[in-house]
Amino acid sequence: MIRVSSLSSPTTWRGAWRRTAAFRAFSSSDGSPPNGHVKPTKTNTRQRRVQSDANAPQQTLEELRQVRLDKVAALKAAGLTPYAYSFAATHSTAQLQQQFAALPAGSEDSSANVSIAGRVMLRRTFGKLAFFTLQDGAGVVQLYLDKARLGDAAFEQLRDLSDAGDIIGVRGSVKRTDKGELSVYVSQWQMLTKSLLPLPDKFHGLTDVNTRYRQRHLDLIVNPHVRQTFRQRAQIISQLRSVLDGLGYLEVETPILQTQPGGAEAKPFETFHHALDAPMTLRIATELHLKRLVVGGLDRVYEIGRIFRNEGVSTRHNPEFTSVELYCAYADHEDMMRLAETMVADMARRLHGEAAVVYQGTRIDLAPPWRRASMSDLVRDATGVDFYPFVAAGDVAGAKAAALALAGDASHAAAVSRDALRECETAGEVLNALFEALVEQTLVQPTFVTEHPIDISPLAKPHRAKAGVTERFELFVVGREHANAFSELTDACDQRRRFEAQAAKKARGDEEACGVDEDFLAALETGLPPTAGMGIGIDRLVMLLTDAPAIRDVIAFPTLRPERPPAK
Repeated sequence: MIRVSSLSSPTTWRGAWRRTAAFRAFSSSDGSPPNGHVKPTKTNTRQRRVQSDANAPQQTLEELRQVRLDKVAALKAAGLTPYAYSFAATHSTAQLQQQFAALPAGSEDSSANVSIAGRVMLRRTFGKLAFFTLQDGAGVVQLYLDKARLGDAAFEQLRDLSDAGDIIGVRGSVKRTDKGELSVYVSQWQMLTKSLLPLPDKFHGLTDVNTRYRQRHLDLIVNPHVRQTFRQRAQIISQLRSVLDGLGYLEVETPILQTQPGGAEAKPFETFHHALDAPMTLRIATELHLKRLVVGGLDRVYEIGRIFRNEGVSTRHNPEFTSVELYCAYADHEDMMRLAETMVADMARRLHGEAAVVYQGTRIDLAPPWRRASMSDLVRDATGVDFYPFVAAGDVAGAKAAALALAGDASHAAAVSRDALRECETAGEVLNALFEALVEQTLVQPTFVTEHPIDISPLAKPHRAKAGVTERFELFVVGREHANAFSELTDACDQRRRFEAQAAKKARGDEEACGVDEDFLAALETGLPPTAGMGIGIDRLVMLLTDAPAIRDVIAFPTLRPERPPAK
C-alpha cells in the first residue's frame, strides 16, 4: 500500500512526470496538469468545479497510450511498481454491499478495516476530494478519496498517475455518503496494473456488435449483463453435470481427431496428422465413440465437449459449438423425453424461480409435460396433406408430386422451394423439407417432434409400430432445434445398410453424408444393449435460458471472419 512515509520524495515522481513529452503536450498554457485537473486558484477553488476524464482534450489512441506509458515511467521513478505481484483483499464489492447494508447515510464505520481490489471505471475529482467507481468480478463500489486522509503526495499520485481502466487496490474504513452511496473511505492505495489503453466511452458503452465479439474482454468490462450471461452459462453446465452425475451417468472424453467422421450429417473440418501420415477430421459428433463405450459395459455415459462442423455462420449457428451427448442402456426415446423436459424446467427454476422464461418478449412455458407431435401430423396441419402414406410406402414420386402442388399454391409458394423438392431422393426427405420450410419456425412453445423418416435418421431404431419412420425426436423451442434423441439402432446389419446408403450419397457429392465406420460396426456386432441417446446443444439452451438473441452472445469467443487490413 502507498503510505506517505514510504514515498520517495514528491519532487522525484513529479519531476519525472513533468519531464515527459506527454505532460508537456497535454498541459495547458498556464501549466495545469493534463486530464482536466485545474491549477488551484482562489477563484476555481471557491467554485469547486468538477473535473473528470471527460474534460480531457481529444487525443488519438497512440497519444493516449503514450500518456499512460509516461505515467508508468513516473510510477517507476517514484520507486513504485506499476504491475504488482499480488494483493490481499478482505472483501469483494458484493460482500461489502451486503455486510454494510444497514450503515446509515452520512455515517462511517471507523472500526472497519477493509481492502478491495478492482478496475477503476470512473474518476471524478473535486479539488481535495475525489470519487472513483471501482469494479471487481462481483460488482461495483465507490471509493471516497480525501486528500486530508491520504496525504498530499499519495492523493496527488492517485489523481495524476491513475486512469480509468487501471486496476488498483485500496484499504480504508467504510462510510455511506449523505446521498446514500456506500463507499470505502480510502487511507491507502496501490497501483496493481497500469492500463495502457482507454476503456470504451463510459457514456455510450461498447455497443458495436462486431467489436464486442472481437474484443470480448472489453465487452465483459463495460457490459454487466454480458458477465451475467457467462456466469449463468457456467451455472447451467454445472447443473447439467450435477443432474447426470446424480442419475449415475459417467462423464467421459472421446477423440476430437478422427479418421472417419460420423454421428451426424455435417461437413467436417479436415486436417492431416504428419507423424501418422494420415488425413483426419475434427469430430462432428461424439455419438459413435460413446455408444462403443456402452457396448463395453459402461451403461450410462455422457460427454460435454466441443463439436466442429464446417458450415455457415448465423445467429443460431457457429462452426465450433458445445453439446452434451448422453447414452443410457435399457432405455428408449420416451425416457429421453422425460429427462429433457424435467432437466430444462429445473434449470429455468434455478435461474429464474419458475419453470418459464421470457425469450425476446415471448413467455415460454417450460413446465412438463411438453407437447408431442409427429412430423407428418405437423406437416398435415400446416398443408392439409398427409404425407405419411408416401413415407410408409416409400413413394417418392407421389410425395414429390403432392409437395410440388403445394409449392404452386399461393399460400405456400414463398416458403417452399421447388428446386429443393426436386433434389429430394426419398419420400422422407420430401417430408423433412416441407417440415423445415413450413413448420419449424412456428414451434415457439417446447415441442417434441417425433417419428422422423428412416431416410433421414441413419442411426435411429425403426418405429416398433409404424413403417417408414423411427423412434426419434427433435426438441424445438422458439422455432429452433435444441435437442435430438432416439432409441438407438442396435441391429448391426441394418446399420451397415444405412451407412452404405449414406456412403452412396457422399459419392454422389453430398458433403454432409457420412461413410461406413467399420470400427463402430465391429462394436455393434459385439452387441449393443437396447439404448437411448440424446444430444443437446448447450449454446442454444443457454440462449433460451438467458434471453440471448444470437449464439455469439453466449460463446465467449465466437468464430468470426478474419479482419482484413484496409486496401492501400
